[in-house]
Amino acid sequence: MNSNYQKYIPIGAIPFIQFLIDEHSFTLSIVNQRQTKHGDFRQLITGKFQITVNNNLNQYQFLLTLVHEIAHHVTHQKFGRVQPHGKEWKTVFQHLMLPFLHPDIYPKEVLPLLAKYLQNPKASTDSDVNLSLALKGNIAETGKSFIFEILYGCLFSFKGNIYKKGNKRRTRYECINMDTKKVYLFNQNIEVKYYTNES
Repeated sequence: MNSNYQKYIPIGAIPFIQFLIDEHSFTLSIVNQRQTKHGDFRQLITGKFQITVNNNLNQYQFLLTLVHEIAHHVTHQKFGRVQPHGKEWKTVFQHLMLPFLHPDIYPKEVLPLLAKYLQNPKASTDSDVNLSLALKGNIAETGKSFIFEILYGCLFSFKGNIYKKGNKRRTRYECINMDTKKVYLFNQNIEVKYYTNES
């Protein structure tokens, strides 16, 4: 297995990941950012298995995504065709993540949030706002801001559309699409760009 992945994960995680790679037969490809997913697992036409992970993730996001996808592979090996994020996958994912719940691998402020998320892991870590923000170190991509940082009433762009930020409703923000005038709810960890005429 190519060791190029090692620069993408915390040093302390390398032995555990290498063990998983050696134990389970798959190819790992590091790919350009995809808007809809951080990684995926699939069986190729050749019958071999492939895991892909986005190259724009920081080392903590990358590690969690990689183990998430390895869990799909192990679940497929053990149980065959089951619900993608059902109870079998959740159990496998929880088991595989245990060695990584360590302060030598994840920052101490992330560990309790990660442990809580793993009690009932969802299809995407982005659905857990607090964990998602902590994994990013509460820093948005260059040129972007988290939706909670955008001032009330200001315009921002997201996926080619212009929105106006409105009120907070429990954990999400009401935002108006300026073309359709429809209201959409945005999670606090969504990354957007302040809108200017040059945007």
